[in-house]
Amino acid sequence: MNSTYKAFWLEAGDLIVIDQTQLPFRFVTKTLKTSADAALAIQDMTVRGAGVIGNVAAFGVYLAARESKGDLDRIKPLAAVIRGARPTAVNLMWAVDRLISVLDKAPANSDLVEVALKEAIAIADEDVMGTRNIGRFGCELIEAIAKTKPNGEPVNILTHCNAGWLAIVDRGSALAPIYEASDRGINIHVWVDETRPRNQGANLTAWELGQSHIPHTLIADNTGGLLMQYGKVDLCIVGTDRVTRSGDVANKIGTYLKALAAFDNQVPFYVALPSSTFDMQISDGVKEIAIETRSADEVLYMQGLLDDGNIGKVRIAPMETTALNYGFDVTPAKFVTGLITERGICEAAETAIAGMFLDLIP
Repeated sequence: MNSTYKAFWLEAGDLIVIDQTQLPFRFVTKTLKTSADAALAIQDMTVRGAGVIGNVAAFGVYLAARESKGDLDRIKPLAAVIRGARPTAVNLMWAVDRLISVLDKAPANSDLVEVALKEAIAIADEDVMGTRNIGRFGCELIEAIAKTKPNGEPVNILTHCNAGWLAIVDRGSALAPIYEASDRGINIHVWVDETRPRNQGANLTAWELGQSHIPHTLIADNTGGLLMQYGKVDLCIVGTDRVTRSGDVANKIGTYLKALAAFDNQVPFYVALPSSTFDMQISDGVKEIAIETRSADEVLYMQGLLDDGNIGKVRIAPMETTALNYGFDVTPAKFVTGLITERGICEAAETAIAGMFLDLIP
């Protein structure tokens, strides 16, 4: 795997992030100096992916502490703005709440700037270890399929959106087993959904896999079902922004349709996630998860590389046409074969989740 890049890093006390809206055509970074910078980077999708959103939120609280000179009464309202930057990814709320809890419990006369920085770094370090474990557990599924393939044919994996190291440091969730399989020399091939309307699959997942020289093919979002009917998909692995205590999964819009196609064609459908993505407060994902509605322009226009070499956007619908842009959908637990976590593979069911993650249940 190409380990040259990370989604973010510290430099002279500031947080440097890759501007993911510029990929794959330009590698551009932004410097976040304030909590407002962090909130905006999350809101405008300079950074995205559940884990990285949580990381940037945590470092955003550190930046809030720095600009507030460690005054907790001033930190909390700034942190609340970060917490509300996007509604669906639970890692965002979890990370901010964890930072505030640590600051609340810090001994008197503590340097809250240093306390916040240390905790934000700890969250990122935990994510690194978690993604490595997700990769190992998920790779066992790929390895088992590889042993059944005649003549060393590749294991064909379908994924949706981007759940690689741009989304969760340092190997992602859904892509972590793929990176691990590549490291082990397993013959794999990835079907990459374009993931309209923001095209995170085409722009980000394809870019990541290309950086690591992993064979992949970009497909239109509506192609996956046909590939499953033709027997060209061995398993699906997707990431998630929130999982309920009963195993319902909120992920990028279009995930639910892939799960339905996989269910109809008996293709295993796995969801990879760190435990911080569980929301044990809710049970019914369809009724209780707030689905983000984004700008209609994301549907009405497409961004890409223009003939003159500049990045631009073109309108693809009549000028008088309006659009609705839900960012996520919910896949009920009954369509999920299993959850790949840093603790192991778990059935998408309340009793199984409670058995493996009892410590997370309030």
